[in-house]
Amino acid sequence: MKVCICQTDPVLLDLKANLEDTIDKINTAREQGADLVVFPELSLTGYFVRERYHEAALRMDSPELRRLAKATRGTAAVVGFIEESQALNFYNSALVAVDGEILFAYRKLNLPNYGVFEERKIFSGGKHVRVFKYRGLTIAPFICNDLWHPSLPYLGITQKADIFITIFNASQGSMGDEFSNIESWNIINRFYSRVFGVYNLCANRVGCEAFEDMRTDESTLLADPQMVEDNPFRFWGGSEIINPFGQPIVTAVLYDPDAIFADLSRDLVRKKRIMLPYLRNDDPYFTHRELGRILYGKGIPEIDSV
Repeated sequence: MKVCICQTDPVLLDLKANLEDTIDKINTAREQGADLVVFPELSLTGYFVRERYHEAALRMDSPELRRLAKATRGTAAVVGFIEESQALNFYNSALVAVDGEILFAYRKLNLPNYGVFEERKIFSGGKHVRVFKYRGLTIAPFICNDLWHPSLPYLGITQKADIFITIFNASQGSMGDEFSNIESWNIINRFYSRVFGVYNLCANRVGCEAFEDMRTDESTLLADPQMVEDNPFRFWGGSEIINPFGQPIVTAVLYDPDAIFADLSRDLVRKKRIMLPYLRNDDPYFTHRELGRILYGKGIPEIDSV
């Protein structure tokens, strides 16, 4: 299966422009043989939507999403957007569309509310880790902070995932100066592939957003190298496709839009799990029993000293 990651620079709250750009990129990727096209988190809206989030929200039956799904005829796509439910809740979601049809929207489960992130103020959290089958492979989509909670990727693996799709919006200065956000994401992206034996399609965005004028002049940032590294609203890109051994197949450029392609094979997943069968003895029933004991039991019994 040939996959493509489109590393984009969406215009904040300009749904129309971002939708047109997304459809154009899906068409281009399909013409280049892509069976699956992946876009970053909130690629239809931009990230720092703040109190204006509802202006760019879409219902699952909206004309925009139907048109986007139609563009996937002959291929498939995963696209980040703001979803408005029938109950008038709003979600940071990823649309999964295959061959012209909407399959479902994956809703981000763990919403950050620290650093420059304020997602819990505006979004509701999802309830399920979902997978879908496509071209003989099982695919589990995740959104950004979900990968920082190991229980969620594990739930994807218990559903026999062969591929993780990780869409995110990450900037170098968003978590302060104590550690490198780029280094942390590189570790996370490779860790899950290496331990679980899955491909990981890691789609980050580029560009810069600011609350005051919606979009910062990047020439000002580029004139000051320190601002490129530390500005919390500048997204670095560097999207990657990681193989089941935790090795990058291809990596996108930093700070500029890009499109990267790779061919995925279930044979390589099989080879990795034969050579390094980390999951061979995994028992989800044990995990279920232990969680039940921890959550609903009477506590951990004391062990007599020897």
